[in-house]
Amino acid sequence: MFVYPDPDPVAFSLGPLDVHWYGLMYLLSFVLGWALAVYRTRLPHIHWQRDEVGDYLFYVVLGVVVGGRVGYMLFYQPDVLLAQPLQLFRVWQGGMSFHGGLLGVLLVSLWFARKTGRAFADVTDFVAPIVPVGLFFGRIANFINGELIGRITDVPWAMIYWQGAEPRHPSELYEAGMEGLVLLVIVWLFAGRARPRYTVSGLFLLGYGCFRFLLEFYRQPDAFLGFVAFDWMTMGQLLCVPMIIAGVLLLAIPYKFDKRRRSV
Repeated sequence: MFVYPDPDPVAFSLGPLDVHWYGLMYLLSFVLGWALAVYRTRLPHIHWQRDEVGDYLFYVVLGVVVGGRVGYMLFYQPDVLLAQPLQLFRVWQGGMSFHGGLLGVLLVSLWFARKTGRAFADVTDFVAPIVPVGLFFGRIANFINGELIGRITDVPWAMIYWQGAEPRHPSELYEAGMEGLVLLVIVWLFAGRARPRYTVSGLFLLGYGCFRFLLEFYRQPDAFLGFVAFDWMTMGQLLCVPMIIAGVLLLAIPYKFDKRRRSV
């Protein structure tokens, strides 16, 4: 049994400016993501220029932040959004959705593909192996802030959070490990050679969808939402179902009908 360390959400201060762990994790995600993206431009089957990486990732960050916030309000608090639309802009109160951020990234990727004359799949297949980096640091930030805690358990590695005396799963660390590190290794290795278009994106969707669906069984449902279907399914699991289906289709169909077209 472990006691949650309850660290200060402020990593350090620069005069009157407080640098929060959340912001620091976003910065680390961007820097490491940029470095991995630049490395991918050196692969023989990747036809991207280094100077394109910074431009694209800038829009990806916008897609994550705007899409994540809008998605959270639409998926998890639509009643609040309808009653108080200005809540959408109160980002300091917390509330980001991965699924909303994913939609934001897909939209900016579609725009970037049209801008650069690329196929949409060539953009999403390029960025898919890098996304788990952001997931890893995001979950670490959740853990530092003591949010998205796990369900009550008696496993030896259970953790007692500040929210109560009951020992709980450190679900943020589970997600950092599976959605972040494990998924990064799987998709990165798969994308290390030329693949049919959409298959790298499909593997990411399938992998994340399955990991998130499974790990939601260890994560405490949102108190204001609870279970949304069958008395056991959370909103996170419900949103993962179309991801899993899309992932299977994007992996299976290109290999069956379009083997000659490779991601670039």
